[in-house]
Amino acid sequence: MNILFPKKRCRIVVGMSGGVDSTVAALLLKKEGFDVIGITLKVWTDSCMSRSLEKCCGPEAINDARNLAAQIGIPHYTIDEADFFEKEVIHYFLDEYRQGRTPNPCVKCNEKIKFGRLWSKVRSWGAEYIATGHYAIVEHQDTTSPSLKKAKDKTRDQSYFLFSLSPFQLSRILTPLGRLEKKEVRAIAKEAGLSVWNKEESRDICFVAGKNYKDFIEEKIDSKESNAGPILDETGRVIGSHQGIERYTVGQRKGLPGGQGRPLYVVDIDPLAKAVKVGGWESLLKTHCFVAGAHWIEKEIQTTRKVTVKLRYNYPEVPAFITPLENGRFRVDFESPQFGISPGQAAVCYEGDTVLGGGWIERDPPKD
Repeated sequence: MNILFPKKRCRIVVGMSGGVDSTVAALLLKKEGFDVIGITLKVWTDSCMSRSLEKCCGPEAINDARNLAAQIGIPHYTIDEADFFEKEVIHYFLDEYRQGRTPNPCVKCNEKIKFGRLWSKVRSWGAEYIATGHYAIVEHQDTTSPSLKKAKDKTRDQSYFLFSLSPFQLSRILTPLGRLEKKEVRAIAKEAGLSVWNKEESRDICFVAGKNYKDFIEEKIDSKESNAGPILDETGRVIGSHQGIERYTVGQRKGLPGGQGRPLYVVDIDPLAKAVKVGGWESLLKTHCFVAGAHWIEKEIQTTRKVTVKLRYNYPEVPAFITPLENGRFRVDFESPQFGISPGQAAVCYEGDTVLGGGWIERDPPKD
């Protein structure tokens, strides 16, 4: 285990989604002799449950988690967080798109729900840790200096999604799968006779059915609220119109006017003018970006430092220099230009396998 002094028989709450990862996390902790309780968060209101059947937080997943907990031999509870999830995650998701930014709801959910509000509840049960099926390594020295590192399985590493957690939150987290590869996890489940061993996994946002983000956003946004406006080329010329800036994200190619003699991409979104600005592929190449809301895990970065930076979860890390600025901001200068940097996404900084911290990518300042 990744705890310096594990307390045998201490109580651990495991977040169970009904999938193989969280199930094996619970199984491994049970085998280690811990007092394990499985929980599943209900994050849909009753009026929305019918559309969430196939999601990892829907009724089918809750039932799967309950049955798997019974097979493992641990108690299972469902905690209703629908109202708080709506306020802290879904509202954030919608507001970011309204502001022409691309949100990252998984990071916010981890910070606010799974390792935030949930901890305040389960500690009253006598729980000392929350465990999940995340592929990441949390190393515990003491409650003030935990470290966050990449998982052994680099193709599954999810440390990116945990960068914004406080030292205290990290000190209360166990990640039993951090030193395992996915194939090993499936093998453990198969050997234990768990039918979930070959269950297909979803990498979509848990509260959006399929990948139909636009329909979800349009359903949630007041029909009287219009974010329609012009589509502009790089000279400011109007070349078309759109029905809402929330339908677009930087780097997007689909849904733009044709007949311009070359492929067009969204290069910027102006929420005040409700304008979508487009240009050629080369316009998406950036030598640097600015990041706000800096959060450093072990110690604050105070001087320019060479790191690697991940600009989206599914992007590879790239070499860069980070320079701290005032008011919790920092500048990232890339060794080579990067494509499609999206305001609103998390920029997470690494030194080797260790997560230093990160922040939220800002929109480029207006050009003079």
